[in-house]
Amino acid sequence: MKNPQIQVRRKPRQSRAKLTQEALQDSFVQLLHERAAHDITIREITDLAGVGLGTFYEYFSKKEDLVALTIHRHVKNNAEDLKTYAHSLIKLSTDMTLDDYLKQVIHFQLQQIQAQQFLWAQTFLLERQISNIESYRKSYEMMVQMWQSILTPFLQDAEQLKRISLNVQRVCYGFVSQTLLVEPDFGGLDELEGDIIQTLANFILNKNVLFKS
Repeated sequence: MKNPQIQVRRKPRQSRAKLTQEALQDSFVQLLHERAAHDITIREITDLAGVGLGTFYEYFSKKEDLVALTIHRHVKNNAEDLKTYAHSLIKLSTDMTLDDYLKQVIHFQLQQIQAQQFLWAQTFLLERQISNIESYRKSYEMMVQMWQSILTPFLQDAEQLKRISLNVQRVCYGFVSQTLLVEPDFGGLDELEGDIIQTLANFILNKNVLFKS
């Protein structure tokens, strides 16, 4: 059964509490490399994190809440890294075209995914098993907003920016998530990157579809 939302019993207001919560998430990720999420117990997570069961229940009512928050943190961290990289490109170049810019950003994104391919494959799988539709929508909207931030230097029209950002997310998320769900050990990310770039070139960069009235 999917949860109505991520339910965190106590938000970590102090740095020590935040570190404890992150340690529980990191322990779950480490155990995830050894076996499926449904086989991992709360006791195993707390033992690896070096805390007691009581500490776990200070923050989470059940394992699924920890899993959902771990997914959210992973996606959010990736979005922040991608924005930081994209903005650094703008600072380094004043004459970069939109297509070159987007190619470099997507290349960086695929490199980041390849570096943690197993975790991303598990994230997409667990996202479907754990996240309810509202949590999924919030996560998706966060990624669309990330693309809006990345593309703002090239697109001043608010409606164009919104539509292109949404479609870049649709293409990137769809290609990557569907590929890794079907084949977690997929070894052709370079080819996948080329397919993503070609799709964006056909439908976005050349304005063949999105800008038609």
